[in-house]
Amino acid sequence: MLDYLPQGRTEDKVYKKTPLMIVVGEVEFKLLEVIPKSNVVVAVGERIYIGKSPEMREKVLSVKRRIAYRELTNAAMNELPYVLENIIKENEARFVGFFNDAQPINARLHSLELLPGLGNKTMWNIVDERKKKLFDSFGELTERVKTVHNPLRMISGRIVEELEDRSEKHKLFVAK
Repeated sequence: MLDYLPQGRTEDKVYKKTPLMIVVGEVEFKLLEVIPKSNVVVAVGERIYIGKSPEMREKVLSVKRRIAYRELTNAAMNELPYVLENIIKENEARFVGFFNDAQPINARLHSLELLPGLGNKTMWNIVDERKKKLFDSFGELTERVKTVHNPLRMISGRIVEELEDRSEKHKLFVAK
């Protein structure tokens, strides 16, 4: 959860405002407004189940809508990189797999080059190293490719870029 609005959004023109949680999905990184059940206690950064199984939804009444990045509150925008980094850490194998499996997009652009701070020379170093042996962790990646300093922050930064610009042509992590 990125933010909790106990009185709903201030711009809502409704007499009785509904409390809202602003959340980001862990798999497709969709931004959502979620209506909590009454009298639940929630905290920013907390994991909340919003799937199809009603008995698993301890804190969620319903999903209100999908929102765009520009509709996030300032607090949610500030919290987003930290929450993303936690998601990436918890799913490290999935994101290390991206470095192991990333392919060229076209003759002039490789999907690795879309990560912030990763240029052509570093991309070729990663490709050469993974030919020798696939990476097992972010630690191994940074150890073997000296120009990669913080892959976790690179991926988090790319996810934020994709969320900011929904018309981004090349989506690596965020669902369309």
